[in-house]
Amino acid sequence: MAKISVTIGPPHREAMAEWHDLLTRAAPNVFMNPVALCAAAETGFARIHLLQAWEEGEGPRRLVGQWALATRKLTPFGPAVLDALPYDYAFLSTPVIDPRHADDVLPAFFAAIGNDPALPRVVHLDAFDRDTPGFAALGQALARTGGRHWMVAAQGRPCVSREAGVKRSGATRKKLRQDWNRLAACGTVAVSNERSPAAVAQAFEAFLALEQRSWKGERGTALLCSARDAAFVRRLIADLCAVGAASVALLLVDGEAIAAQVLMYCGDSAYTWKIAFDSAYARYSPGALLVDKAAEQLLAEPGLKAIDSCSPENGFMGRLWTGRRPLVEALIQVGGGVSPAFPVEAARLKGYRAARRVRDWLRARRGGGPAAAARAPVTSR
Repeated sequence: MAKISVTIGPPHREAMAEWHDLLTRAAPNVFMNPVALCAAAETGFARIHLLQAWEEGEGPRRLVGQWALATRKLTPFGPAVLDALPYDYAFLSTPVIDPRHADDVLPAFFAAIGNDPALPRVVHLDAFDRDTPGFAALGQALARTGGRHWMVAAQGRPCVSREAGVKRSGATRKKLRQDWNRLAACGTVAVSNERSPAAVAQAFEAFLALEQRSWKGERGTALLCSARDAAFVRRLIADLCAVGAASVALLLVDGEAIAAQVLMYCGDSAYTWKIAFDSAYARYSPGALLVDKAAEQLLAEPGLKAIDSCSPENGFMGRLWTGRRPLVEALIQVGGGVSPAFPVEAARLKGYRAARRVRDWLRARRGGGPAAAARAPVTSR
């Protein structure tokens, strides 16, 4: 068994070289990038604890695991929990772990949480990848630390790789061709995905404007509806772009952006983080066209092997891509005894899921829901 030590502290950029070295051995997660974590922490957007696992030996220590958790108060004066999605707009909670040390790293993380009196002992895992070594080691970690858990839910997230996932024939492919040809009749159609900081900043502002003019702006949920959220995401994309980890793909008609897809990159993977489009072009499904063309371009790049949709299974990406990433949601208590936060958070999650079922039932009664969404034009995420 390797000797593993764990450090816990605020996000920092001191170990960027070690982070990039870890990515050559581990499954990636862009939301655990120290640059993104620092953007969230330094703007006051989230209170983040960065856990780093180090292999100790005769030579220099080596980073073998990285995980970020955020403290969330359940009530103003009540208990707190740790969220494994370390900030709002993060869509994957899986720790980045060297697979050769997975059986040691996750137990070490949980032990460090249990031994730190400043940290809550209840962890909410959401969007945790079941196909990673970290999930395989989860049960062993709980057994070692004496914790308990509740598996809340499981779902499949649309994804695509070079080998599988793209629908190359059938009704979906036929409709994409038809929509592209119809859109081309409106003017010169092009897809751009420039990577320079100036181009990305300009394209991101185009995305924000498109989203603000969409139904999200009308409902007050667009990023520009919150000064706090807007400040964070501008910092997030700018900082990730500076290290080659973000860009914005645009679908253009006569040089005007009618759809924008914000992309993130980590290791051998890309992430379709957020999308928006001009509703005046909704009949052409511009979001689907952009995602399809951008995915084709990305998968042709050397070194990039897979794309995570960051989207639910019943969204439009589920109609474009046949690949699925198995994700789980779980509530975990580290160590023995009974933490008051566990039943409180469990009740909140049960209530939230019950409310969503009622909402989906009402939408289905009104002709909405997943089936109607599948027939509707692509909307912004």
